[in-house]
Amino acid sequence: MLTVFSPRHRLHHGTELKDGALIPSHEEPRRAETILARVRSSGLGDVIGERGFDRSCYVAAHSERFVRFLEGAWQEWAATGRTHDALPLVWPVRDLDARTEPAYIDGKLGFYAMDAGSPIMAGTWEAVRSSADVALTAADVVLDGAPAAFALCRPPGHHAAREYVGGYCYLNNAAIAAERALRRGAARVAILDVDFHHGNGTQDIFYDRDDVLFVSLHGDPSVCYPYFSGRAGERGAGRGEGYTANFPLPQGTDWDGYRPALDAALARIAAHAPDVLVVSLGVDTFRHDPISHFRLDGADFLRLGERIAGPGVPTLFVMEGGYMVDDIGVNAVNVLQGFEGAR
Repeated sequence: MLTVFSPRHRLHHGTELKDGALIPSHEEPRRAETILARVRSSGLGDVIGERGFDRSCYVAAHSERFVRFLEGAWQEWAATGRTHDALPLVWPVRDLDARTEPAYIDGKLGFYAMDAGSPIMAGTWEAVRSSADVALTAADVVLDGAPAAFALCRPPGHHAAREYVGGYCYLNNAAIAAERALRRGAARVAILDVDFHHGNGTQDIFYDRDDVLFVSLHGDPSVCYPYFSGRAGERGAGRGEGYTANFPLPQGTDWDGYRPALDAALARIAAHAPDVLVVSLGVDTFRHDPISHFRLDGADFLRLGERIAGPGVPTLFVMEGGYMVDDIGVNAVNVLQGFEGAR
């Protein structure tokens, strides 16, 4: 399986507000480097760099003004004389105006963010753009005839919605890749999100559409991030009614509890008969992950990959979360090897 990777991810690593304290983000460069080392040592396949893509590919999944904000946010922040990471100050909750973009950067940061865990620094846009280009390059590999490819994206993307960042995510790599597939001729696309946290951003982008099926297995949002998205009753709206399927699972879920939900999710995907399957690959379902609470073992990720191969369609894996850095490479590559072995 071909892997696409960009060293420009190293330009981004900031701070996050977590548990009432500013700390270095759990989403650190060593995550991608550890996975890359495992890809190479395991003999998974060749590794190539990303191609450059036009910004219209990003706007396909987001809005023009949101992409413009990301492009210029650091320059606006730095122009005020501040040199530390940019984080939001205030959010337009409930009865406040959530439609009109503020003119000042402090207002813009809250307008375009769902949390204080997605900092913007000098290298953020370059890293974010390269991450999306990694996904687009790998999507083209699959669309050009390869049975599968791995987009080793960093920063991740599935919490990024049409017009907001969050959960370490800025551009939604999986959604951008899905849009690429549709624009290159795919009639139907499915996205399977196996990250521990609900892919609220991906759901937001496709919630009222019937050309992309979004299916997610994740921790119960009543007790875990992102809290306000991912309940079983969220099934899509308008033309998209029935094209969103959520499988929230309880704390402590192990393989025996995870497998039936995965099989049900894959049955939904098979019924959709997609031309392309995009997998938002998070391995923070690992039992030792520091910010999650499922209990999958390393060998379970091999089983996960084997089952994902079941629909038998061209498949793009897009890297999302996983924060036990010492094990992230083994777990991510186990999924890919399990998939390859079952094809």
